[in-house]
Amino acid sequence: PPGLELVHGPGCPVCVTPLETIDRAVAIAELPGTILTSFGDMLRVPGSRGSLLEARSRGADVRMVYSPLEALALARANPDHEIVFLAVGFETTAPGNAMAAAAAADQDLRNYSQLVSHVLVPPAMAAILESPGCRVNAFLAAGHVCTVTGWRPYEAVAARHGVPIVATGFEPVDILDGLVQTVTLLEQGEARVVNRYERAVRPDGNPTALAMVERMYQVCDRKWRGIGVIAQSGLELRPEFAAWDAERKFDVAGIAPAESAECIAGLVLQGRARPADCPAFGRACTPQTPLGATMVSSEGACAAWFRYGKKAST
Repeated sequence: PPGLELVHGPGCPVCVTPLETIDRAVAIAELPGTILTSFGDMLRVPGSRGSLLEARSRGADVRMVYSPLEALALARANPDHEIVFLAVGFETTAPGNAMAAAAAADQDLRNYSQLVSHVLVPPAMAAILESPGCRVNAFLAAGHVCTVTGWRPYEAVAARHGVPIVATGFEPVDILDGLVQTVTLLEQGEARVVNRYERAVRPDGNPTALAMVERMYQVCDRKWRGIGVIAQSGLELRPEFAAWDAERKFDVAGIAPAESAECIAGLVLQGRARPADCPAFGRACTPQTPLGATMVSSEGACAAWFRYGKKAST
């Protein structure tokens, strides 16, 4: 209805993976004797030297996998190659990637490593609320993330910034229910967390998954594409697992390219601009010729606006 606006935030892992991570992955992939693996949507994300798919067209061995365990199997089957898994995503994918890293460490599988670029949701929410020109009054918290973490980590954000947060699922009825709950809380002046995804989310999440993440990763400052560095918003391998850390293993930490001046994805991710506000939107920047990651991923705000914007406005 009029007066209620839905804003895409930085909720797509492809969209927030920084440019330098893609460039570092490309640099590693182009090393002799290296096989770079990742999920399919990461292969199309443009870096300053092109995407991983473009690196493959130049001769690099880049392979799509559906699980980090596939990368482990490649490492066992190819002992004379370095197998690198590009580990990205929110708290949702971190447990599985941590499990693969733990298996490699337990088996002393030294030709397997991870290029880690995991990010955490609550610090990003806080950064958006603290950014100049913030227009966000409330959040729908992603149910799959809350399934891992629980909803308690959001309480501090709601209390500190005075905003309601509602955990929802992904069915249309879940989204609509979450919106009703959010508007109700706003009208009642209540800044608290409500869990409307009870069938999957518990207050403290999944303790087994969280324990695996805690074993392998530690919290760190992380750069978000288009936004910048957010303190304590990422995960990295713990120092004792440095042998499985691709960034250290291949010495690519110094790669730090500049973003495209045309792309305003950062403002879109912060909710400060709509995709159509960008002069390149639908012209120089399309899903076939993306300037930024928000147009690459089908979950990205720009790609969604490109595909469904006309329908939504009629």
